[in-house]
Amino acid sequence: MKPVKNLIILAFVALSYDAAAQDPQVFPKGEIATNTDNFTGTIWLNELVKADSNFDFNIAGATYKPASKLDWHMHPGGQILLITEGSGYYQEKGKAVQIVHKGDVIKCTPGVEHWHGSTPNSTFAYVAVSPAQKGKTIWLKKVSEEEYSRINNVSKQVKNEEQEIISLSKTKWRWMADRKVDSLDTLFNEKAVFVHMGGTMTKAQELNVIKSGSIQYKQADILETSVQLTGNTAILLNKIRLLAVVGGNEVTNSFVVTEVYTRQENGWSLGAMSFTRLLTQ
Repeated sequence: MKPVKNLIILAFVALSYDAAAQDPQVFPKGEIATNTDNFTGTIWLNELVKADSNFDFNIAGATYKPASKLDWHMHPGGQILLITEGSGYYQEKGKAVQIVHKGDVIKCTPGVEHWHGSTPNSTFAYVAVSPAQKGKTIWLKKVSEEEYSRINNVSKQVKNEEQEIISLSKTKWRWMADRKVDSLDTLFNEKAVFVHMGGTMTKAQELNVIKSGSIQYKQADILETSVQLTGNTAILLNKIRLLAVVGGNEVTNSFVVTEVYTRQENGWSLGAMSFTRLLTQ
């Protein structure tokens, strides 16, 4: 019964804190931390629930000004962070930094060194749930400005690459509409695969379909776009409304189109493109 009760409290706290972001009078963000030097910047703290004989965990809200960060630290009993506002960084010792956003949940493993903070241009807030029975937070060294700046530079590079992929995808749709087969031939990888509702095509088959007009991609209205970068691979998801001519008939359908790009010596190459039709237009 106790785990269920704990989950109900966690859900209530998360919802209450989210409401507070919209109405500070409902749930204050607390006091600016002044009694510790375990952080850089400006951070507000609000102790929401203190562990007692009935509940063996502490719950606190934290709100960061842009470019604020905690020092490296660890939790003997672990910690759960429910991100309620903005964008921030989370990094464990020896691992790459994670960029986290409102709605994300971070599990800080017991005894693992880590730090977290806001990005340079965004506020950042979360609800922290910390078991109390295994001891207090152990504070370690500060996050150096060199470490923080290096992360910012990497983040900017990732953003630039994401925009590059998004721009390339938009250009590709124009080439398909204008039947610029030569440009598409350069973009498509030799082993590229194209998955349509009616079957799978090779690069040569896809180019021939476009050139002959068997499928004419007249206009792709892009409604939503997201990009995930992993090493030299980029996965782009486009939600589109596509106006096309198929077999002489003009049709409009909504799709989620998955595009997979790989980084080559001469730029990005499209290795796969898959159309998933949506039931709702």
